[in-house]
Amino acid sequence: MFLNPDAEQMTPFIVMEVLERASELEKQGISIIHMEVGEPDFDVPQCVAQAAEKAQQNGKTHYTHSLGDLALREAICRFYKKEYGVTISPDRVLVTSGSSPAILMVLMAICNAGDEVIMTNPGYPCYRNFALACRAVPVDVEVRAETGFQYEAESLQKAITSRTRTLFFNSPMNPSGTLADESVFRMLAQLLFPVISDEIYHGLVYNGRARSILEFTDNAFVVNGFSKRFAMTGLRLGYVIAPQEYMRTLQILQQNLFICAPSTAQAAGVAALEKSDADVVKMRAVYDERRRFMIGRLREIGFEIKVEPQGAFYVLADARKFTSDSYKFAFDVLENAHVGITPGVDFGTKGEGFVRFSYANSLENIAEGLNRLERYLQEKRV
Repeated sequence: MFLNPDAEQMTPFIVMEVLERASELEKQGISIIHMEVGEPDFDVPQCVAQAAEKAQQNGKTHYTHSLGDLALREAICRFYKKEYGVTISPDRVLVTSGSSPAILMVLMAICNAGDEVIMTNPGYPCYRNFALACRAVPVDVEVRAETGFQYEAESLQKAITSRTRTLFFNSPMNPSGTLADESVFRMLAQLLFPVISDEIYHGLVYNGRARSILEFTDNAFVVNGFSKRFAMTGLRLGYVIAPQEYMRTLQILQQNLFICAPSTAQAAGVAALEKSDADVVKMRAVYDERRRFMIGRLREIGFEIKVEPQGAFYVLADARKFTSDSYKFAFDVLENAHVGITPGVDFGTKGEGFVRFSYANSLENIAEGLNRLERYLQEKRV
């Protein structure tokens, strides 16, 4: 058997392996509390469901323009004007089947083999594997809890070389849920290469305000989608806003690799952007209640939370009081406490010693899961 050595470099997405093992245990009749996966537990807003159903009934089930239906691209432009005060033309928007294809196509468009792609450590683990898929070289920059898991000028400058092609930026951040300071945006806007700004958790912010990189520079690729803010994970709908000069290349990649995003999902996306503000407000209020509860309860149990999450739906907790091996710890918690959590090492070497908890679950389940975890830790001490 021959395997592509580039593919062999890729690392597993550990949170999915935790979820898959949890599913096996559930098939055995074991009750599992899920706090590992970052998927909203809400159904899509009613207006979104109705728009998708109407599109299907009206026969809008065929290919759309490869860039995406114009109505949706125009709605995205209006959304960015309303949210961030930036003006975008529809010909700078490419609608994709979720944000992941958008990331892949951007890297394919701008990276040659051996080019370097900067990303935070800890950070979203798939960035590394997207870079490897394009034969680019991932370059880690350590971000520290003491400074809010944000890029710092000195360490960032040390990572930049003549081969640097782009940089991943994620605010609110996965796994920490922290928001970047304005000073970070201004620093990134001065870079000579384009930034890939992953804005997927915008709309889920509890303290402060999410800023778009487009408020500071046009030399950026903005990746966003509908999965988190609008609880539309299964509809697989995302988009990238790109500098005009890259759009033709991105369009050709889309035509060949993905053809277009799902047509009914695109109709649902218009409804989400234009009609679901009240639904998002309600979901955000529920998330915030869970966030505050989880932070307080984790601290009672003995976890240290160096920086409180301001957005997304995660808490990154320091577990070094309990373990030096977050991978083993997470699976031990799953097998014995029947609670799914994500080991910090999934997010990079600098995530070791931490574990990530998702509060995309009901308050009742979160409370039960943390009670189970506390009992497990107490029994370990005996």
